[in-house]
Amino acid sequence: MKYLLLINAGELDPENAPVGCEPEDWMRFDKEITESGVVVASESLADLVTATRVQVANDGKRTVTDGPFAETREVLGGIYVIDVPDLDVALDWAAKCPGSRGGGSVVVRPVAEFPGA
Repeated sequence: MKYLLLINAGELDPENAPVGCEPEDWMRFDKEITESGVVVASESLADLVTATRVQVANDGKRTVTDGPFAETREVLGGIYVIDVPDLDVALDWAAKCPGSRGGGSVVVRPVAEFPGA
C-alpha cells in the first residue's frame, strides 16, 4: 500500500534550517529509505518564501498571492511516497525521518487507490 509522508519542520534556526537535525541526518535517512526500495517518489520543497497561493472564488475569479500563508508554525518541507505492506511500516519510516524531531512532525496518509486507474 502506498503512503504519503508529509514532512513538517518544527522549530527553525536563524538560517531557517530545522532544529534538531543536521544535513547529514537527512542524507543518511534518504539513503536508507531509498536503498530499502520502498520509495515511489520524493521531493524537497524550495524555501517557503517562494510559495504562491491560488484561490478561486465561487464566481470563478482567481486570486494569486505570493508568500507563505500557513496559519501554523509548521512548514511543509518535503514529501515521500512510499510503498510498504501496512501502516505500521509507514509509521516506522516516519519515526526514522529527521523531520519528526526538533518539534517537527511527519504526517502519514494512505494514498487512495481507485479501481481501473
